[in-house]
Amino acid sequence: MRFVPALTRAAAVGVAAVLAAVTLTACGSDSAGEADNPYNLLQPGVLRAGTLTDAPPNVYLKDGKFTGFDNDLLVAAADKLGLKVEFVGTDFSGLLAQVNNRKFDIGSSSITITEARKKTVDFGNGYDFGYLGLNVPAGSTLSSFDELPGKRVVVVQGTVQDDYATTKGLDPVRVPDYNGALNQLKAGTADAWISPAEIGEKTAADSGGKIEVAAKELSPAPTAYAFAKGNDALREALNKALDEVIADGTWTRLSEQYYPGRAIPADFTPGSGTVTVPSAS
Repeated sequence: MRFVPALTRAAAVGVAAVLAAVTLTACGSDSAGEADNPYNLLQPGVLRAGTLTDAPPNVYLKDGKFTGFDNDLLVAAADKLGLKVEFVGTDFSGLLAQVNNRKFDIGSSSITITEARKKTVDFGNGYDFGYLGLNVPAGSTLSSFDELPGKRVVVVQGTVQDDYATTKGLDPVRVPDYNGALNQLKAGTADAWISPAEIGEKTAADSGGKIEVAAKELSPAPTAYAFAKGNDALREALNKALDEVIADGTWTRLSEQYYPGRAIPADFTPGSGTVTVPSAS
């Protein structure tokens, strides 16, 4: 009967060996996974970016392709990391929550950094500045932001323009996208649209004389890409890549392409501020 304990011990040794092998295999898989996906992306090697389809020249869809200053700059920075960018259209009102919930790896939509938004997402270094624009129907007598109290003002929900209107006590009409704002002006159901100025200027130019830009003022904070809370590896890598595309002239080239003749504020420097920005040609 003494052979039974011996077999039991042998079996126990065998089970322990199997468990050890499984443990080592699992650990090896984790290490391999981290090596293949160092930036914790939804799909290794692919940067899934939430963006908009209707906000030229910043972010928009043209001939079936996502483009614009923000998106082209992101593609250039991602290329420095060996990443392919996959753009997906969404509404701005849901973009930040979608980034933090990991529907997207990053948000690209001229997102102004604010303290309120920092509660939802983390931001990279600022890559652009912007102005608030005041768009009005052709023939409107409105000529300044100070004249908006008592007027029917439209904004895109969740934007810094929405914040501005609320802070000024304007009780704005909120729409989900820029086409919605434009349609309000064209239909005469809004007196004014507070817009990102570059988008407002482009919209006015394409409106056939139906929309005008009445005024604009500098936004108080830079725009940046948004990241899920705690995804520091991706954020830091793209900050570094952003500095590289600033230093090699890509940022300057894209600025000239999308905002020809635009003056850069003296106190604005894109990226970390540690690299020289090449002058425009």
